[in-house]
Amino acid sequence: MRELHHLLTVGEVAVIGLARSGLAAATLAAREGANVYGSDSGARPAHESSAPGALVALGVDAQWGGHDLARIAKASLAIVSPGVPPQAPAVVAARDAGVPVISEVELALWFLPQTRLIAVTGTNGKTTVTSLIAHLLHAVGTDAIAAGNIGQALSDVALMAEPPTWVALEMSSFQLHDTYSLNPDVGVLTNLAPDHLDRYESLGDYYADKGRLFANASTTSSWVTNADDAEVRRRTAGVAGAHHRFSVGGLPVDARFDAGHGAVSLFDAPLLVRADIPLIGDHNVANVLAATLAVALADREFRTPLARARIAAGVQSFTALPNRLEVVADVGGVTWINDSKATNVSSARVAIEGMTRPAIVLLGGKHKGEAYAALAPAIVKHAKAVLAYGEAAERVEADLGALLQGVPLERLGSSFEEVIRRARALATPGDAVLLSPACSSYDMFTNYEERGATFRRLARSRS
Repeated sequence: MRELHHLLTVGEVAVIGLARSGLAAATLAAREGANVYGSDSGARPAHESSAPGALVALGVDAQWGGHDLARIAKASLAIVSPGVPPQAPAVVAARDAGVPVISEVELALWFLPQTRLIAVTGTNGKTTVTSLIAHLLHAVGTDAIAAGNIGQALSDVALMAEPPTWVALEMSSFQLHDTYSLNPDVGVLTNLAPDHLDRYESLGDYYADKGRLFANASTTSSWVTNADDAEVRRRTAGVAGAHHRFSVGGLPVDARFDAGHGAVSLFDAPLLVRADIPLIGDHNVANVLAATLAVALADREFRTPLARARIAAGVQSFTALPNRLEVVADVGGVTWINDSKATNVSSARVAIEGMTRPAIVLLGGKHKGEAYAALAPAIVKHAKAVLAYGEAAERVEADLGALLQGVPLERLGSSFEEVIRRARALATPGDAVLLSPACSSYDMFTNYEERGATFRRLARSRS
């Protein structure tokens, strides 16, 4: 690709999608002197009412409610927000016209040449791992921030007067698709499982985008990968660089969990014990292994005895993120757990497997193309009942109904208040109510955050 600075100044730059990442990209490009046209197929969000004025002040021509395809086809560069799929007409128009297409992250990387990166991708756990990495980098005494798919666009970091020394960068498959120059100090692949089959034509296409984390691998690269995941092992086997692995199965690797002794070790030395990890579920032990290993590898100074002690203390002070196995209420002896971020089957499965109380499991939302049968063993072992709701309710019932060995499954409608009322009626002291939907939220909510906030509010309404 031609030099990005030339593309920003030789003609009009099209920013496709004006949600959080797109707004940041448009702002960054305009600040750097680009003539920017930004467009979004949706209506202008009311909660972003101040954004259009800010864009106008920067000279950005912003359009909501559609795209000018002819204008995009004449652009010198197209910057695509991660929520816009490659087959969207605006993106197709750019590609068909030979317009270079990049992600918002690719734009930001150009303006952060001195920033050191730990990049994290994977199907599940990447937000927790990214957040924990940033937390641990602070714990060892360095300047760090979490950005990317975790919420703050990397372009917002590039807009800072003094960007941090380190960025823990969460990368979704959508962001990786059009990111070409990512070359992190440490790259982390948490796991691989089916997801986003409503956007990708095949599972292989989805995994290929995840694999773009390794696009610039060299002999000096440093990678952290999951030794317990066969698909990860297969897809990283030929990647150049130093491979460091983690395992909750006790494999003899760089970071491992000995379940028999409840011990976490890093580079064959004890780090902490399971009781010191304030997070629900064994999958979160894997997340701790990935994050601690990544930080220890990032710099030689982070492997000293003092740094190891600070890393261990950092894990102990970390708290569950909103919408990720977040305990939101304890009402009448019933624990309410918000795992709204579990938008695929594998996420929901590990959440259910982490339950230590009989659980009323809330499954449903907008179907993403996966079968739900894989949840059956965990439900049989850990659930008291399943409530299927929303657009996917019929499919959940069809996939699971005959597999639950006496665990009752009830099919409800699209009233979330009704779902919560029914869960409250079924729960008795000592139970848990677990929202781990295995679906996206878009049939009933704007996003998973709104779904989680609604669950949190309703769960506490009787407290």
